[in-house]
Amino acid sequence: MDETSELTTNDVTTQDIAEVIAELEQYRERLVQETTETAKRAKLMRVSVMAKLEPELAKIDAALQELRNQQASLSGSN
Repeated sequence: MDETSELTTNDVTTQDIAEVIAELEQYRERLVQETTETAKRAKLMRVSVMAKLEPELAKIDAALQELRNQQASLSGSN
């Protein structure tokens, strides 16, 4: 682990991570909702719209999982 990683890990609290997780979850929910509403107005099929949205949702889900792992790691070391 390099010095920058150590500083980042040491400076971040579980509360910081919890806030980022909450914001990312809200963003994910809003993204799905707004995309679905827009697709409905444009009379696009929800299935095809969700298929195009899926890669972005996968990135968000991966980031959420990484944050949860980091939060669990910090909680365990306290």
